[in-house]
Amino acid sequence: MQHAASGSGLTLRPHAKTHKSLEVARLQLAAGAVGLTVATVAEAEVFAEVCDDLFIAYPLWVDDERATRLHGVLARASVAVGVDSVESVRQLAPLAGAGLRVRVEVDSGHHRSGVPAGDAVAVASAAAEAGLAVDGVFTFPGHSYSPDARAAAAADEQRELAAARDALIGAGIACPVVSGGSTPSVEFARGGVLTEVRPGVYVFGDAQQWELGVTPPEQVALTVVATVVGRYPDRVVLDAGSKVLGADRASYATGHGRLLDHPDARITALSEHHATVTGFDAPRGTRVRVVPNHVCTTANLADAYVVGDNTWRVDARGANT
Repeated sequence: MQHAASGSGLTLRPHAKTHKSLEVARLQLAAGAVGLTVATVAEAEVFAEVCDDLFIAYPLWVDDERATRLHGVLARASVAVGVDSVESVRQLAPLAGAGLRVRVEVDSGHHRSGVPAGDAVAVASAAAEAGLAVDGVFTFPGHSYSPDARAAAAADEQRELAAARDALIGAGIACPVVSGGSTPSVEFARGGVLTEVRPGVYVFGDAQQWELGVTPPEQVALTVVATVVGRYPDRVVLDAGSKVLGADRASYATGHGRLLDHPDARITALSEHHATVTGFDAPRGTRVRVVPNHVCTTANLADAYVVGDNTWRVDARGANT
């Protein structure tokens, strides 16, 4: 991913919410990442241990308690925060003197958070008036998580970010950072409009990326080792349910995860502690490697990664506030 980003004239700021691991973050930074993306103040508190340039890509609502915590992070690292409303900018204003930077979130088609490109100036102007340094715009092209939508989502991202950037510059507000990129769409990201990309899932891959054609199974780096505990004429049952794998299942997914070494098998049902598998048969006690649908939620349910003979902590597990 670092090679691909650099080859496209982009900097890479991986989203650490996927792995939540200081060891993985160190590898990404050593490979050339300019900093890290996180989703919460708690994640920023963890990753400030290894990274001095953090972007909280989320429209935070900062109360007094969070403001105090952000002050603590700003004493250790440079921090930018996502904003998408005048109201949230006002909440951040007391942190202007501490060096907090803001980036305006633009809705490029995912229709989650973010403002239309034409409204970015109002948010950026409010930030500037509050004394906050505005250093750019960003988006998440989440509608790329759909078959045949990856290139179109990347095109939407380019168009909307360009419009927001041009609007800010036209209003006399500098826009040095134009940030985007999801794992499914980053293949189509190019410099010119974008300056950086923030993919996260690429570092491990998962069943969603496998089925979207982004990560072939031989490149999937994380699996859950599960054991066959039930065997019946038409199915087997594994001891890894939603409390281990996570419960996410996209509309296009063919099941609740995949078996890495048995690609024709499907996880057809998931309970808290059971995974029902068809298209596969093995005796009780057999261990199999399960590729979760959404690796980010799986990582947040685990205490550690087993990497060869080593164990790496999931340092930011539960750091969700």
